[in-house]
Amino acid sequence: MTTTFYKYQGTGNDFIIIDNRQDIIDKNDTKRIKQLCDRRFGIGADGFILLENDEFSDFKMVYYNADGNESSMCGNGGRCIVAFANFLGVIDTETKFNAIDGLHKARINGDFISLQMGDVNNVELYDSHVFLDTGSPHHVEMVNDIKNIDVKSRGAKIRYGEPYSATGSNVNFVEPISKDIFSVRTYERGVEDETFSCGTGVTAVALAMHATKRTEANTIKLNTPGGHLEVNFKSNDSGYEDVWLVGPAKQVFKGELVW
Repeated sequence: MTTTFYKYQGTGNDFIIIDNRQDIIDKNDTKRIKQLCDRRFGIGADGFILLENDEFSDFKMVYYNADGNESSMCGNGGRCIVAFANFLGVIDTETKFNAIDGLHKARINGDFISLQMGDVNNVELYDSHVFLDTGSPHHVEMVNDIKNIDVKSRGAKIRYGEPYSATGSNVNFVEPISKDIFSVRTYERGVEDETFSCGTGVTAVALAMHATKRTEANTIKLNTPGGHLEVNFKSNDSGYEDVWLVGPAKQVFKGELVW
């Protein structure tokens, strides 16, 4: 079977996306999905996304990590699939879609996609780090000289260590630039390497910086190796609500693959 795939990227976080509204893809073929994401033996991507019909919203997002396993929410992937749905004519400039963590709203302004993330009511503060779930679990740790951090080895040690050894966590290293701008580098589970950007990761960083009083801003700019993202939110007595991830999402190319 031959089908068309599309390649999208959001600040260097790249994804293979397929229109699966006709149920043409075998979603249990994790080996094939992993092979397609391989950068030498496949197309190459940080993740694999299917756009499907949904009973309760405009469409459904089904997301797989590069290791072939269906995974938790992906913020940049969510922004990219919104751009893809617009390209297909499924939506106009506003949408509501379903993902593994529930319904998300999104808005389109040219190449920029604003994606509403889930509320966060639990931010765990520790002496050495912050832990919170923004659709995916994230460890947030402050560092000095972020450009010279060995993200892969240091991130893997944290990701596979206690208390994350059972399910794993994404790991974010952060360095402040100003009161509302932070540099971020992320080790992603499922990719098992540093990615150029992580949407749920920068969302976690923004909320963690506010929770630890490193910033009083509720609009925070995040610089990643792949580009710039913005997170804005409202704080309340129980945590954070009306959380939005904003940044570019672009189609890179399309092609044909044999499934």
